[in-house]
Amino acid sequence: MDIILHPGAHRTASTSFQYYMRQNAAPLRARGTAFWGPAEMRAGLLTGVVPRPGLVPASEQLRRARGRVALQMAKLRDAGAERLIISDENLIGSPLRNIRDMRLYPAIGERMARYRNALGGRIDRVVFSIRAQDAYWASALAFSIPRHGAIPGAVALDHMANSPRSWKGVITDLACALPDAQITVLLHESFASVPERKLTIMCGLAKPPQCHAREWLNRSPDLDTLRGHLAERGQDPDQLRHAGDGGWHPFTKEQRRTLRHRYSDDLDWLRAGADGLAQLTENPAGADTVKTPAAAGSRRGQTDDIEQRRLA
Repeated sequence: MDIILHPGAHRTASTSFQYYMRQNAAPLRARGTAFWGPAEMRAGLLTGVVPRPGLVPASEQLRRARGRVALQMAKLRDAGAERLIISDENLIGSPLRNIRDMRLYPAIGERMARYRNALGGRIDRVVFSIRAQDAYWASALAFSIPRHGAIPGAVALDHMANSPRSWKGVITDLACALPDAQITVLLHESFASVPERKLTIMCGLAKPPQCHAREWLNRSPDLDTLRGHLAERGQDPDQLRHAGDGGWHPFTKEQRRTLRHRYSDDLDWLRAGADGLAQLTENPAGADTVKTPAAAGSRRGQTDDIEQRRLA
């Protein structure tokens, strides 16, 4: 049974894809496709993969998680599943933690190595979406405000805008953690609203279900909504500076240019073959795929012997 991860780097696209998979669960099962989403991932199935503080050692937490996963995967195989798709936007780390760290997914390598361990030491494919950094950070910050997130100050915004951490670094860490997996990178701007085409790229499923294929869920709250949340908690709504029509744009024009330039560099790297680490698909029709084979020794693995290490 093939194991395909869709970690997702954006809540809107992940939620829409998960909804599509749920609504089409029966026809997909009939074609050998099983699905685990946040409901399974956060209901105890993988508890302990990322160790929790407490009396149980990290190694024992991981051992128990491996046992639970092995049992459930055996049930899927017995039911005729040919592939398992796992989708959860928090697999690689949460956007709220990115905001606290002021950089993109710094723990992705260690987290994904742990998930690989829990899934029996094998992940066949990863389909990972990226988005222009100015839009990504604006969306992440907008989602944080209804969850009582603080309005970032000028120093924090400048740190986010000028951090050297880019999608290239994120993808490189991902490839090091999963040296045997095929990594496909999609553009959020092209694929967020077409989950059925994303599914085709994931597993080559001919004629995927069209039901609920264009539901675009969990979009970022607009500026008026965000100001309403601030007013409800007794804060000044006018804190949301650099705002444009509809959405909130927290960065200055210069900061947005910097972030856009970094995204352009990421795309140039991907289009040039990404050092053999990943392939880029820009077009939902699948016509613009760039793939360069990895040179011998250009990919290095990451040890699975990490039970005693802790993740933030």
